[in-house]
Amino acid sequence: MLAAIVFPFVIATVVGLVVLRPTGAVHDSGIVDTGADYPLATVTALAPQECQGTNEDRLPDGTVPDTVPCLQVTAELASGTSVDVWAPSTVPVADVHVGTRIVLQHFPAADGVEEVYVWYDFDRALPLWGLTAAFALVVVMVAGFRGVRALVGLALAFAVIGMFMLPALLDGRDPLAVGLVGSAAIMIVVLYLAHGFSRRTTTALLGTMAGLGATAALGALGARLAHLTGVSTEDSYRVAQITGQLDTQAMRGIFLCGVVLAGLGVLNDVTITQASAVWELRASAPYADRRTLFSRGMRIGRDHIASTVYTIAFAYAGAALPVLMLLEVYRLPLAQTISSGSFAEEIVRTLVGSIGLVLAIPLTTAIAAVVVSTSAVRGRHSAPTGHTHAGTHD
Repeated sequence: MLAAIVFPFVIATVVGLVVLRPTGAVHDSGIVDTGADYPLATVTALAPQECQGTNEDRLPDGTVPDTVPCLQVTAELASGTSVDVWAPSTVPVADVHVGTRIVLQHFPAADGVEEVYVWYDFDRALPLWGLTAAFALVVVMVAGFRGVRALVGLALAFAVIGMFMLPALLDGRDPLAVGLVGSAAIMIVVLYLAHGFSRRTTTALLGTMAGLGATAALGALGARLAHLTGVSTEDSYRVAQITGQLDTQAMRGIFLCGVVLAGLGVLNDVTITQASAVWELRASAPYADRRTLFSRGMRIGRDHIASTVYTIAFAYAGAALPVLMLLEVYRLPLAQTISSGSFAEEIVRTLVGSIGLVLAIPLTTAIAAVVVSTSAVRGRHSAPTGHTHAGTHD
């Protein structure tokens, strides 16, 4: 029964991947290539100085200071060449010391113009890779081989995003279809890879698919009713300019694709947890009927809903913290604040993701109660005379 329900979803996902596959064409962004490269360098000397103040250094009282601290550094390239560059005013002087790894922007000499080196950014490769290794180590130490499978699934999920979803969006494919197909592909791979092929995992997959469908439908309705254009931030407007997708329909679709993708992780969490909870309840009460399993499972689900809704809201609030700070500075009326474009997008994203999450929990719990009861009944009926199988672990 489960296979008959899931198989069409899998086939539809594969067909969607084929139909919506990106062409692989290189997109003309209209950005002029300056021919610059970005070599790594190590700071070998510091020269703190005083520079003339600019508008970026404006004080809280609105005045521009005559001079501000600035920093000139000497950096050595891998080739052994030393160059002098100025650190931007936004770089804290205390963060730069001898041995700091930085990224330079190098403009080669051309048309009688000498080559130029400028400060581009800090080299963050070492700390980022170190945190990644620590994360992987902790996951493997706590979760064992299942943690290894989860990490592999995570890598494959990012491969789907980078090799299918982003190129397909740049190709002008329907954004909502790309979001649903890509999310379904990620869920199929990640769930079975991390949790194995079982009735429990398939139940969680069905609940996740239902939650994604509800999220997509409600997101489309909410975006239309709230007149969201998808072009409310500088980054989204820049994407619209570069890709040439300035029409409202395309950018609204990209917003919806982001809503579906954002809700993916939380849906995966709650559905697999609910399915596991029902299986464990069945193991502790082998003769409990479906209604009892569902009601007990929903007790756990309600606690999960209460905590996870906070998780979604705080995650979006943290991501939008600069926007919230600007709104606090502007002192706009509350009604005008929450109806502004960028703020309204976050509200719709939070509410739609939360509704999809809440709906996925009872659906997953009901499916799990039916499946685990059916499997247990089959086990008892197939047991030899005088023996009853109460095991429900899958």
